Order: sequence, then C-alpha cells, then structure tokens
Amino acid sequence: MGVDLGDIIPREKIELEDISGWKLAIDAYNALYQFLAIIRGASGEHLRDSKGRVTSHISGLFYRTVNLLELGIKPVYVFDGKPPEMKRIEVERRSARREAAAEEYRKALQQGDLEQARKFAEASTALRRDMVEDAKRLLDAMGVPWVDAPSEGEAQAAVMAIEGTVDAVGSQDHDSLIFGAPVLIRNVTISGKRRLPSKGIVIDVQPERIRLSDVLRSLEITREQLVDLAILLGTDFNPDGFYGVGPAKALRFIKKYGKLENIVELSEDISKIDYNAIRNIFLNPPAKRNVSVSWGKMDPDKILSFLVSEHTFSEERVRAAIERLSEAERRQSESLEKWF
Repeated sequence: MGVDLGDIIPREKIELEDISGWKLAIDAYNALYQFLAIIRGASGEHLRDSKGRVTSHISGLFYRTVNLLELGIKPVYVFDGKPPEMKRIEVERRSARREAAAEEYRKALQQGDLEQARKFAEASTALRRDMVEDAKRLLDAMGVPWVDAPSEGEAQAAVMAIEGTVDAVGSQDHDSLIFGAPVLIRNVTISGKRRLPSKGIVIDVQPERIRLSDVLRSLEITREQLVDLAILLGTDFNPDGFYGVGPAKALRFIKKYGKLENIVELSEDISKIDYNAIRNIFLNPPAKRNVSVSWGKMDPDKILSFLVSEHTFSEERVRAAIERLSEAERRQSESLEKWF
C-alpha cells in the first residue's frame, strides 16, 4: 500500500526522455505487481505460455526495460528481502484481500461479467517466488543488474540513491521519500495509456519527478517530521493510521505540535503504537551499504532461449526488441568513445 501523501507535496510532470542518462533503482516487486495486474486479457486472465505458466510479469519486464534502455536510462532492479516483523499485519491483510478478490473474480467469470472480472483479477494479483526467479534470469540475460535487499526493496533503493550509486528511485509508492531518497520518479513502469476497470475509463499516466528537498521546503518541515507525518497517515508498519486524519490534517498537526507524541488530540491512540520503532525503520533503513552495480551486455541467445524456446514468446517480436537493445548499446558505446 505505502504512504499516501496525496496532493500536499509538489511533483513535476516529466517525460522519460528528461531522465536519459540517469541510473534508476527500480522497486522490482512494485514493478512486477504492476505488470501482473495490468497485462491481462479481456476477462482478466494472465498471459501464459504453451505450458500454462504465467508470463505477464516477464513480458512487462522485458519490453519496459527495453524501452528504458533505449531512452538511455540505466535501471537496476531492487528485490524485497524478508519484511520486518512490524509489517506482519499489513502482509496478512494483503494476502486476505487477494484471496477475497480471487473468489470475487471466479464469481464474476461464472456470471459472465467481464468488467467486474477484470477489476477483481487485478486486485487478486500475487507474486510467487518462481516469478521472481524468472525476472532475475531475464535481467541477467539482458545485462541489467539487480540487487537483493535484506528487507524492504524501497529502503534499499533509497539508500543507494542517498549514497549516489543511482540518481533516483523508481516506484509508484511515496515510501522511498520517507526512507530518505533525494529523488523519486513515479510512473516509470506504467506510463502511457492505462485502463481503469473499476471506472470503465482510460487515463493518461505520465511520469512524475518528486524531489525530497522540494517536499520539505514546500511543507516547511524537517525529514524527521515527514516521517511523523507518514506515521499519522498510516505506513506499512501501522497500516490503520489514525481515524479521520488525511494528508492536510496530518500536516497541520505536525506544524502545530512539532512531533508525533506532542499531539494532544491523538495522545491516547499514539500511545498504542511503537512510533519510535517505526521512526527508526525510516530514519535508519535496513539496507546494504555501498552496493556496487554494473551494466553488462545483453546475451541475445540467452534471451531467445528463455523467452522464445522456454516461454513461447513471439520470436519476431523478441528479435525486434533485441535489435533495439543492440542499437542502444551501440549508441552508448559511441558516446563513451567520444570522451577518449
């Protein structure tokens, strides 16, 4: 779910071309869930290979990563590790919501209601371990680096951005800002047209750049106060937040009282959560330090073997994408040679 900062923070609409040359730490689980949710058939069914194995995640990962590399963006995918114990309630709730949505999906199919089926199919999206391994195999074949985080992927990505290993974090959620990422790029993996089954409409999704320094300056608060504001709204570690408190009201509380434990109106509810432990997760993110990443060359044979031979992708489409990758690699090589 992540922290919902709503419309109180400044954000800048950009084109992906604007971040050409950037190194981008992408929240891998966030991206794979998006691909699994969105890349489906008319009635909500996943893409599958000839053996019935789901391929929506690797289809999205392959073609979207090709697009990014073609634009000169250098992605590194960061995978979640073991979630903190404090996240257990939220993890269990997500699992329960997926199971309930899966049941509603089956009912909608039986009733022939494809609109509802599509809606519940997206909500029932689950990411399995074998899907994660598929993604890593594909990235290896493409020469794109990935990192296993010890805990939260967004925490690891934020630390990599803080240390300068990458220029920004790519994610839909705002959590990386709370973890201290200097720059967040949203809508990296889903920009373009997107259909909203629940509303029956198609919307334009454009990338956004959010700078932590701009957020703090605009809200007139400190990084520590931004963490307290997030706790008021509800994080993965206190998912309920506080009743009746939205972004604007949370900001008023923080600016009036300075910090969480001083808020008189919420003192009883605040005393029921371990807010210092939640603060510590965000202010001292559990992550590897000084991670080294490098981008290699793609292996066309491995890509074809994995996607075409193993998962029955269209050979013509995959070869066309490989050619685009080859051209991107040639342009990058020529650009580097100009410096010598």
